[in-house]
Amino acid sequence: MLNKNIQTFIACDGEYEESKIVLFGAGFDGTTSFRPGTRFAPSVIRSESFGIETYSPYQDKDMTDYSYFDSGDLELPFGSVRRTIADIAMRTDTILNDGKLPFMIGGEHLVTLGSVMAVNDKLDDLYIVHFDAHADLRNDYLGQPLSHACVIRRCHELVGDGHIFQFGIRSGDREEFVFAKEHTEMHKFGFDGLAETVERLKGKNVYFTLDLDVLDPSVFCGTGTPEAEGVTFKELREAVTLVCSQLNIVGCDVNELSPHYDPSGASTAVACKIIREMLLALS
Repeated sequence: MLNKNIQTFIACDGEYEESKIVLFGAGFDGTTSFRPGTRFAPSVIRSESFGIETYSPYQDKDMTDYSYFDSGDLELPFGSVRRTIADIAMRTDTILNDGKLPFMIGGEHLVTLGSVMAVNDKLDDLYIVHFDAHADLRNDYLGQPLSHACVIRRCHELVGDGHIFQFGIRSGDREEFVFAKEHTEMHKFGFDGLAETVERLKGKNVYFTLDLDVLDPSVFCGTGTPEAEGVTFKELREAVTLVCSQLNIVGCDVNELSPHYDPSGASTAVACKIIREMLLALS
């Protein structure tokens, strides 16, 4: 059994045995390709979450009506990418073994690989829904196959063709888009086709990974690799609520907040509110 973290995400102070959803932080940015800082996101998100309400007027649900458990941040070795991935997989595996849903707060996007590895080892026929500005389908980045720019390519090697659905993508090199045409289902620029995808995936085991830079940087500038254009907060909120409420989510993560690039705190507030909506939709 995991121990409760001293400082938790708002209302995530329930008992482990009673909680269906278990949060943990993976504050790692060892392969960040542009501006680092995502390692600080989990702790800042916890602290700033107390600036929002537990009640969602969008869903007419309150976090205090449910039990959530926050197990704290992993102590990750920044000098070893492989050890970091293994530690994340181990924490995810522990949560899954106890019959609970792992909810990871990153960190850069490579942290997703460790969680997907653990879920894929436990469950057959895993599907991935991926929201992001970037394709993350490079085979390597500057010679490194383990990079946040390659994370979905590594996930594809685990789950195979026809099992990855990407939305909001508006950046990547040519080879990534060629690869996507043959191996994933990519919906560029926004969430067109999401409702149809949700209908297709109902009853399947689905891992949901959200890179917050899918948002327009005018809404979410606190990120290491901002990309012009992007979706609105309303569009993202509605999309995550649809995915989390309608699909059999067996693991999920939210990543790529770099809080110090937005001194106003607005980007962190956006991250907190999206996490709240996801938790409530999953409950």
